[in-house]
Amino acid sequence: MNRLPDDAENAQSSSRGSCPSLQDVHSINPAQLMARIESYEGREKKGISDVRRTFCLFVTFDLLFVTLLWIIELNVNGGIETTLEKEVLQYDYHSSYFDIFLLAVFRFNVLILAYAMCRLRHWWAIAFTTAVTSAFLLAKVILSKLFSQGAFGYVLPIISFILAWIETWFLDFKVLPQEAEEENRLLLVQDASERAALLQPGLLSDGQFYSPPESAAGSDEESEEKQDSEKPIV
Repeated sequence: MNRLPDDAENAQSSSRGSCPSLQDVHSINPAQLMARIESYEGREKKGISDVRRTFCLFVTFDLLFVTLLWIIELNVNGGIETTLEKEVLQYDYHSSYFDIFLLAVFRFNVLILAYAMCRLRHWWAIAFTTAVTSAFLLAKVILSKLFSQGAFGYVLPIISFILAWIETWFLDFKVLPQEAEEENRLLLVQDASERAALLQPGLLSDGQFYSPPESAAGSDEESEEKQDSEKPIV
């Protein structure tokens, strides 16, 4: 018999814990709420969040770093002009590093277009670039003869593979969750500000008084005169 009241009390306590109470809403400072809303709106006016900007900088670093390694490789193997003509004009899939550079350009163009210009909030674009990069590098390592060309045969494929997966991890675990959390905070703050505006008692203006203070004495005199007129004459 005692279980029913206990269950009711537990349900009431759980509902109280899940929903904000009226006292919590009254305790919210409207000035602080407006300041938070303005800060969130200011972030939205920037057009791109700080964490997304960091991601775009890392994508740019990916392209520049792979380009730097490729230029170093061109210098090491007999000069830039001679090696560039050999790897670009006389391209050979089994011995050229030019395709790894083009792969970095491909990642840069797709990711900047998707996440900086279009401001995409989904992971499909980076999933596509990472899948293409991984498949191409695995096939090149298996079929080509890069390992016989010195240290760059190991460095360029490994660096490109690692950078592509770091970009995937950073977007999936940092950029998208943090932006979703900031959006949820903005919605909660706006909801709390609306509740505070509705539930907070407003101050009465001068026009909201029903009678001026001077009318109190006059009303008492009028009531006394009515009482005297209503008394029976003896």
